[in-house]
Amino acid sequence: MQRNVCMTCGIQYASTTEPPTRCVICDEERQYIPARGQAWTTLEEMRDSNRYSNEIVNVEAGLYRMTTKPGFGIGQSAFIIQHDGFNLMWDCVTYFDEHTLAELRQLGGIQAIALSHPHFYSTQVEWAEALQVPIYIHIDDQRWVNRPSERIQFWSGETLELAPGLTIHRLGGHFKGGSVAHWATGNAGKGVLLTGDIIHVVADQNWVSFMYSYPNLIPLPASKVAEIAGKVKALPFDRLYNAFQLVVKHNANEAVQKSADRYIAALEGRLFDT
Repeated sequence: MQRNVCMTCGIQYASTTEPPTRCVICDEERQYIPARGQAWTTLEEMRDSNRYSNEIVNVEAGLYRMTTKPGFGIGQSAFIIQHDGFNLMWDCVTYFDEHTLAELRQLGGIQAIALSHPHFYSTQVEWAEALQVPIYIHIDDQRWVNRPSERIQFWSGETLELAPGLTIHRLGGHFKGGSVAHWATGNAGKGVLLTGDIIHVVADQNWVSFMYSYPNLIPLPASKVAEIAGKVKALPFDRLYNAFQLVVKHNANEAVQKSADRYIAALEGRLFDT
């Protein structure tokens, strides 16, 4: 018996004698199965290869970004938020080892894990068991959990306060339960929004975008983009981090609003004539 990991998305499955025939996360329109076909590994094989390590970087006071080197799966980063003695891991990466755990202990440990959406579930249960912490996932995405665990706490509604000033907000869009983390005291009290890719920072880091599928370029409807922008408009944040080492450093809420307006104008044929 082994817990197989999809090499395309990095999601770990429950124990089986044989690898699954398909990855349910990749085999739908928001992801993809590579032309070379489905391939599997395990966390143990990754560790035994001595190929991977995690780089943990302090990106601002109280906020650390963790990225696996070389890249694996989708290539996302996770974040560690240090908030008044409550340390949250926001999203996950697939790989970790004893060195990673030792580094996290030096930062004060982790008190909880919360996820933006299913593409970043990775080895979340392995993480939770190693850290002895709960995992918070919106109940709208419960069907995408491929390794059940008593550590997973499914929350419902539009917001979940993990600690005063640290709140998860369901926005939907990319996934129905797609969520973002609002850290009110981050960025010297100006506020930080961590979005995975529910809201995605683009190459021009003064702008963001919104998609149903990023690799397959399937947009969201205008009504959903307007709803997402409306939900975050009331949140005080000046900085926004996505899961791929991109950041809107200043005036981030304004960037979300103007980007939503541009996106909707493009969908409605008002932005350009071509």
